[in-house]
Amino acid sequence: MPYYLGFDSSTQSLTAIVIDSDARRVVFEESLVYDSVLPQYGTDHGILPRSAPDLAVSSPLMWAEAIDLMLQRVTAAVDPGRIAGISGSAQQHGSVYLNAAAAAALGALDPARPLAPQVAPLLSRPVSPIWMDSSTGAECAEITGAVGGAETLSRHTGSRAFERFTGPQIRKFFKTDPAGYGSTDRVHLVSSFAASLLIGAHAPLDPGDGSGMNLMDLTTGDWWPPAVAATAPGLAAKLPRIAPAYSIAGTVSRYWQQRYGLPPVPVVTWSGDNPCSLIGTGLVREGRIAISLGTSDVIFGLILEPRVDPTGTGHVFGAPTGDFMGLTVFKNGSLARERVRDEFGMTWQTFSQTLENTPAGNGGRIFLPWYEPEITPPVHTPGVHRYGLQKDDAAGHVRGVIEAQLMAIARHSRWMAVNVDTIYATGGAAANRQILQVMSDVFGADVYQLEIGNSAALGAALRARHGVETAAGPAVDWDEVIRGLVEPMASSRLRPRPAAHEVYRQLLPVHAACEAHALGKGPAPDHLTPSSTSIVS
Repeated sequence: MPYYLGFDSSTQSLTAIVIDSDARRVVFEESLVYDSVLPQYGTDHGILPRSAPDLAVSSPLMWAEAIDLMLQRVTAAVDPGRIAGISGSAQQHGSVYLNAAAAAALGALDPARPLAPQVAPLLSRPVSPIWMDSSTGAECAEITGAVGGAETLSRHTGSRAFERFTGPQIRKFFKTDPAGYGSTDRVHLVSSFAASLLIGAHAPLDPGDGSGMNLMDLTTGDWWPPAVAATAPGLAAKLPRIAPAYSIAGTVSRYWQQRYGLPPVPVVTWSGDNPCSLIGTGLVREGRIAISLGTSDVIFGLILEPRVDPTGTGHVFGAPTGDFMGLTVFKNGSLARERVRDEFGMTWQTFSQTLENTPAGNGGRIFLPWYEPEITPPVHTPGVHRYGLQKDDAAGHVRGVIEAQLMAIARHSRWMAVNVDTIYATGGAAANRQILQVMSDVFGADVYQLEIGNSAALGAALRARHGVETAAGPAVDWDEVIRGLVEPMASSRLRPRPAAHEVYRQLLPVHAACEAHALGKGPAPDHLTPSSTSIVS
């Protein structure tokens, strides 16, 4: 009965799941929340204190220490000798910068000492810009112009230049700290950095995470030279190689073998949280869609061909299956929901009750909750906008934030050209059935919860099994890999209410008009009085 271990190094926490592949069950699942477990790093929701609203960085040492702590807990809870493979998921786009000493030092770590202090001297940059950073507008424009325009960049890399993507972030580092960039020997993503810590050597990237950089050519699955050249000098030599998602990055190093008794098991190349969630929600066939309600809200699904969003807001990434995934990200996810809850002094229970007791459509009141600079649609200056909604209307804000988020997801994902009749809900807020009922009503689709909510960590564990078994013999069918572990709970099914769906069908163009007005692209709907409040993050 082999066990497979999957990690998810997310914005706010590190989660680990261990599955028994024969019994088709989870034997271990735990999350470490950075703010509470590692308070010495001083993060707020996993982010270091900000000097400006558009800046967002975190600590790679915190991520390393979390892995050290988690492996201590994993090996205390399950027999490490039964672990047959490991893989992982990590927040996409975040970058970690290592100096030339790292190549040798990673393989010579002292198992008697904690990990983080030994990693500190290997960093050429003490912080890591993460996906919430939106400070690289100038760099996006420079890269776009150098490669021949946004359409060319999107056609090759799957996305126009986005501020949070790794390419623009690397360019900004080169421009603002040329000495730090010059001392950088390897630019890792969070995923390949974590895998490197496990194998004691520089690990590769997979196409799923590599495609979130504005640097990888979707067609060739390798770095696209024009984008690499436009980003920073000498960058090609500093990037990891790109390997298939099922490939073995290496084996667990001596450090972990001696520190926690792990056997020298294969480590399957890590990927990003979105590609791993594709597997962890069972989206191994085109036509299935998932919505993740987490720190950010994300709609995604498997697509066989790389369809490009003509509006430039959606993305195409590589998928662990060897296909592609369509994805649209909304930055103001759980943090916006928390802001409304906290502003009106609610618990999640009272928030849910308020949502349930407020009619679909919110009486026509529209709330645009851009507490952070938004990705979809592009909003660079944070601020909330109210249409027909009073500032002291608690119920209107509760329903308004949920409806606004779900209508935005529905409208801005049409480019994927998928006829949505079933949605798998995942992420922390997927436990809230009142929110999921609004999702069902907005989309006019059945919504299911999954038995295991940590889809990225589960997907990583399933990818570990797939990679190890594929390396040992013929490729394993994905339906067989997910069978019994990624199943929607039949009892969780929520059906759309016809009357509510009709309300949202009529409200969607009103939401679009309010959004256009807030962005300075059109008038406000005649029957709604707009108001705005600037937000300082």
